[in-house]
Amino acid sequence: MDKAIWMSWYDLPEQGRDAYFSWLHETYIPKLLKNPGVMWAAHYESKKVPPAPRLTHVSDPAVGIGSDYMLLFGGESSYTFTKGADFYMHPAACKPGRMHENLTDLDRQMLALRSGERVTIMIEEARIDGPEAANREGPMVPGASIQLGNFCTNSVAAEDELLSWFGDWRLEALQKLPGIVGARKLVGTVGWARHGCMYEFVSEQARIENYPKIRTLYPDAAVWTERFTRNLIHAKGSPMVANRIWPPVK
Repeated sequence: MDKAIWMSWYDLPEQGRDAYFSWLHETYIPKLLKNPGVMWAAHYESKKVPPAPRLTHVSDPAVGIGSDYMLLFGGESSYTFTKGADFYMHPAACKPGRMHENLTDLDRQMLALRSGERVTIMIEEARIDGPEAANREGPMVPGASIQLGNFCTNSVAAEDELLSWFGDWRLEALQKLPGIVGARKLVGTVGWARHGCMYEFVSEQARIENYPKIRTLYPDAAVWTERFTRNLIHAKGSPMVANRIWPPVK
């Protein structure tokens, strides 16, 4: 099972973007997929959907603000993505992490194009299949359109309520929502965010048409959501709505 996701959010300059995409999709991703335990990859472009006014976003300048693109790698566990002991045991040697061993000059040049990058590694707390699960493009390919949130809470009490919000309502509701391929509740092991949630839709249009229905189908829970989500502190651009650009949508 793919129980962990390595996530990178970043921006790109307009100049050199096409060359970057060719390198990423044809060279970099295939290279990293050869690493033991790396099971899938997906690249998304943000739709820049304005967040709900009630949401609070982190102001810490140390948290990257890139939000144009998102690169995901699925792994057997969070340990799939460790940098490796040599990275820390021999820092004077400047050894790269094992996911970035044997980088070429072109690899380094292309990686340097990313700006505002934010990286996190999350593990799966829970997973559900939605009504469109049978239309997934392969057993491990994330949906054509996703909504991915990364956040912390503002108190210990909010942590407890978050557990109930997902466990007693949200995931069950998503399981029945038209257009949903699946959803995952995630918890952070590396990076700023303590929590994450990824909702997968069969298409962008399916998300536009069906996601707002969750408020009308569950009015009591919608009131709860309006109140409770004010206790979350999101990363910049979160929740990010994005469409998959690799692998190409069939």
